[in-house]
Amino acid sequence: MPKADLGQLRTEGSNAAAAELDTKPALEIARIINNEDKSVPLAVERALPEIARAIDVIAEAIGKGGRLIYAGAGTSGRIAALDASECPPTFNTDPKTVQFVMAGGTKALWTAVEGNEDSTAAGHRDMARKKPGKKDVVVGIAASGRTPYTVAALEYARRRGARTIAVTCNPESPLEAAAELAIVAEVGAEVVGGSTRMKAGTAQKLILNMLTTGAMTRLGYIYDNLMVNVHLRNKKLMERGIGIVQDLSGADREGAARALKAAGRSVPVALIMLKSGVTRAAAERRLKAANGNVRRAMEG
Repeated sequence: MPKADLGQLRTEGSNAAAAELDTKPALEIARIINNEDKSVPLAVERALPEIARAIDVIAEAIGKGGRLIYAGAGTSGRIAALDASECPPTFNTDPKTVQFVMAGGTKALWTAVEGNEDSTAAGHRDMARKKPGKKDVVVGIAASGRTPYTVAALEYARRRGARTIAVTCNPESPLEAAAELAIVAEVGAEVVGGSTRMKAGTAQKLILNMLTTGAMTRLGYIYDNLMVNVHLRNKKLMERGIGIVQDLSGADREGAARALKAAGRSVPVALIMLKSGVTRAAAERRLKAANGNVRRAMEG
């Protein structure tokens, strides 16, 4: 992007609140950053109608066997990778259900390879490998809204019939133009000029949290507001599972632990067994018939 164009972006501007930051003591630096961070939830709040629409689009796609595929570069790609990787242990989704592509590949998760974000060919190529189609939703994430890699990935997916969503922090961007639906959180200038790992990155994390948590909630992969599909792979998570079964079934701790063991460490299956008085096999059939919707399965 030409330097003049880059300077027009609100995320690239100079933040008067952080003037002479390098002369400040540690407490003042922390206070300035904290004060600026307080504006991020407000920026996200203004985009809630678009976020809600995106949640429904994603839930509908996943409910019909489609995928959510994120595309990003740099900080945006790393935040997308984090969100995708946390869906299976949180919601018991198949790892293929929420995926990501990022400029530079997985190496870019721990090594700066930002030069790759300028490649439209790489954006096309990486998205083509995912074979997006009409069942899928592709979410492109870029603070500037102008990252060539991400724009190209989104354009490719849209041409293949996938639903497309942009998440950005600048209005009227090429990424927004490439998408059917745009979520724009205008966080303004960063404390450190152009360092969009800060407010913009925080906004993106908040938005992606809402997209996947909202979609999985709509699909019934939680019950009430509890993480009933959590994988019980360590002592902490096992205790969490026992507590959830106790809370929702009324069983004591010993009874909840026994039910979990009988259910093969599946919280939803244990709950259905306890609430409905059915066998593990019957509980598993109910859950499958309800397409993983725990409430529907529990209510028969």
